[in-house]
Amino acid sequence: MTGILTRLGNFYENTVFLYGAILLIIYALLALFSFLAIRTHLRKESYTNYNNLLTSDLAPGVTVLAPAYNEGLSIIMNVRSLLTLNYPLFEIVLINDGSTDDSLAQLVKEFELVNVDFAYDAKIKTRPVTGIYKSKNPAYSKLTVIDKENGKSKADAVNAGINIASFDYFVCTDVDCILDKDALLKLLKPVLEEPSKRVIATGATLRIANSCEIDNGVVIRMKPPRQLLPRFQEMEYVRAFVLGKMGWSYINCVPNVSGGLGLFDKEVAIKAGGYDPQSFGEDMELMVRMARYSCDNGIDYAIRYIPETLCWTEAPATVQVFMRQRTRWARGLAQLMYSHFKMLFNPRYGRAGLITFPYNFFFELLAPIVEITGIIYYIYLIVSGHVNLPYALILLVFVYTYSIMITTAAILWDQMAFRNYRTWREVFYLCSTAFMEFLLYHPLIVIFSLRGYYYFLTGKKHTWGNMQRQGFGQSKAAG
Repeated sequence: MTGILTRLGNFYENTVFLYGAILLIIYALLALFSFLAIRTHLRKESYTNYNNLLTSDLAPGVTVLAPAYNEGLSIIMNVRSLLTLNYPLFEIVLINDGSTDDSLAQLVKEFELVNVDFAYDAKIKTRPVTGIYKSKNPAYSKLTVIDKENGKSKADAVNAGINIASFDYFVCTDVDCILDKDALLKLLKPVLEEPSKRVIATGATLRIANSCEIDNGVVIRMKPPRQLLPRFQEMEYVRAFVLGKMGWSYINCVPNVSGGLGLFDKEVAIKAGGYDPQSFGEDMELMVRMARYSCDNGIDYAIRYIPETLCWTEAPATVQVFMRQRTRWARGLAQLMYSHFKMLFNPRYGRAGLITFPYNFFFELLAPIVEITGIIYYIYLIVSGHVNLPYALILLVFVYTYSIMITTAAILWDQMAFRNYRTWREVFYLCSTAFMEFLLYHPLIVIFSLRGYYYFLTGKKHTWGNMQRQGFGQSKAAG
């Protein structure tokens, strides 16, 4: 019996060692690919003239979809911000998803809205639409507001917006997000410059707005969040977008486009079935289904990412709200892997099936499980006196320093390329957060991920609950 346990222990140790070694290699490759992708982006930007696109009659139209549920605290400022986007042909479709606050009343009053007759073509099934509003004031002619029954998901609301979208491309964002005025121009650029592939989606870097200086819906100065939890998220976002998604974009293996800001090919999105209202990770789920549809129908597709920060969002500032968010994300990931498991190592789905999906399965979905079992096994070795303490400490220090190195490299590379922060003191302030991640932030991610998996396996009901937003109006005062 002892021999069997010993062999099982050796097998587990070797497996985990191989798992960790592969993950470290992947991070190193992503860092290299990210460097190459951003360098290529900067070179192209140096001779890009966006005025040509602004004045071109060939610029494709874009519909900006912004679902809203009880966003009365900041909805007027955010809609005004969307209306100032710098693009020749676009419309704003705000979907009031059965709000119980005064969001709709504020919109009607501020933008002089009236209920209009509209031919609503439900290409994607949603909860009933109760009214469609347009403004009497020509200054707000780009704005359309949909009022609908609450669909209990962002996906149902966005699907209603897709149903009335006028243009071939749509941008999905959150009404609590602030977009860069040139966001549409830059999101369309990869679509227009791709010579052979059909770009079905593009995304861009998302950042935390909690301590930024904001004036009338425009970020006038970026700052690292002062509160520790939002600052951890800022650090995580820089690493995930600038290093991770840019690295995947370089080899056309982007796993998902963030729900905070993404541009999509409307035709492919509709034919793929739109957003899944039952999904807890609707943004990643849509991306997977669009990729599947493209492969099934012989479309040579691409998904691109832009390293520039084009969107800011208010991050959870309390552990309770953060827990709800990450539990939902983890549950959505588990749900996605289960629903599309046939893609795993399936050559029919190209890079999505052979690279992207396996990475998400082994190094995103299984990572918290590997970590928690590793901790339990490590405690067992200590109690039983079988741990090689010097070796264990060396390994721990290596993993800790490697994590700090990767995070710091992403932050410094982002700052050198785009100068988002005004002072290097702010940059080093954010870099210092990486030293605390291992002990304070990462354990929360693991715990909340396991909570999400438990909810998925048991079918336990889970909702967002109260997100307790402070509103961007307070961000400036706090800055």
